[in-house]
Amino acid sequence: MLDFTSGLYLGLRHASDSLAAWDALTGGRPATLAETDGAAAVAHRAARLTGCEAGLLLPSTLHLFFDLFGALPRRSTCYVDAGVYPVARWGVERAASRGHRVRTFAHFDAAHLERLLARDARAGFHPIVVTDGFCPGCGLRAPLNSLLASLRRYEGKLVIDDTQALGILGKPCDALATALHAPAFGRGGGGSLRACGATGPDIVLASSLAKAFGAPVAMLAGSRELVARFSRHSATRMHCSPPSVAVVRAAERALDVNAARGDALRAVLARRIRQFRMLVARTCASIRGDLFPVQTLGCGGAVGEDAVRLHHALAAAGVRTVLQSPRDPRISFLFSSSHSEADVEHAALALQRCLSDGRRRRSGGLP
Repeated sequence: MLDFTSGLYLGLRHASDSLAAWDALTGGRPATLAETDGAAAVAHRAARLTGCEAGLLLPSTLHLFFDLFGALPRRSTCYVDAGVYPVARWGVERAASRGHRVRTFAHFDAAHLERLLARDARAGFHPIVVTDGFCPGCGLRAPLNSLLASLRRYEGKLVIDDTQALGILGKPCDALATALHAPAFGRGGGGSLRACGATGPDIVLASSLAKAFGAPVAMLAGSRELVARFSRHSATRMHCSPPSVAVVRAAERALDVNAARGDALRAVLARRIRQFRMLVARTCASIRGDLFPVQTLGCGGAVGEDAVRLHHALAAAGVRTVLQSPRDPRISFLFSSSHSEADVEHAALALQRCLSDGRRRRSGGLP
């Protein structure tokens, strides 16, 4: 069966024989006593890739957000994007349980955020804005520069979950490179900050390396001062196991591959996505995701209960897809540079047949 459900966008799987060897999976000590072998160097490399000064590895973004929102300055208010990924929201819920105020602003709406910040300014609360760098649900990039422009009037911090964009988006190409068909995602794979050119000590970057880089480990990145302060106050670095040597080795290899041929892998990925969009353009009235590995079908027999039936029909046809959002079911295809042209053509043809069959059933042409 063809699989379009994996978030390993660059096809990095890190078989054991592809990693540097290790003598023990863990040292048996918390990170506050001793970092996992190689973790500090990997964190530094990954942070510099994103454009940040310093970085720190944690076992997951759940650990990261638990600590981050558990140690906010007194009298903080969290302004949370309505579409933010659930793990970041769980961290905000911890902040709320500790007495911090929480406000929600419309998804990627910098003007709405500005109004909320202005309304609350006289209360003297420290603003913490929480958003995703890229939303696979709507297929849009966050307006990070606009969010920062609003936030900087009130001396707050912007927390970005950049898990989706890390390893995919990168530095914009100059006009000449663009004219010569430069990589569609930009260069380098440093993520949303590199893509929009945003920098500053008021940015907190939280990313899992489990998507494009295929390494199930999280990174906090930002200014040296911020990372050092987080390290001092982290509860999970004291009371939870640190990242294992295996995942640190996988992250190390992912950064090596990205440096050596990441742009080539992203170019292949872009070609597969363009091929799919071209093949199904006449069948599906809309596809969310622009040029991003998560391609979500819009109208045209692919929403609601129709999407549930289509999901099962595609599986019967040998194509595994993701059924998104129980409240508003939609089907997503997750693409990887590992997919071949033949894989994409097979999936597109199967989708066309299944949609056509569904339309005939709804019109009474089939029992």
